Amino acid sequence: MTVQIQFWSYFKDLAGCAQASEELPAGATIGDLLQRLHARFPKLIAMQNSTLIAVGVEYQSRDYVLKEGEEVSLFPPVQGG
Repeated sequence: MTVQIQFWSYFKDLAGCAQASEELPAGATIGDLLQRLHARFPKLIAMQNSTLIAVGVEYQSRDYVLKEGEEVSLFPPVQGG
């Protein structure tokens, strides 16, 4: 299955792009996706403990099972100021 990934804020700089797609086996979780993204975009590893993840418009945990065609957004914690 293919999922689309959107990188937001300075995650775009860490990944070197604003969006990407990833092929995953059926039944893959967000955790599986993150492992692949960390291998593909190693600069994201530094943010692994504070990465916020949404599928569509809903925040999801790393054990969420992805479905074909879903859009996953990765972004840093909300910043104020």
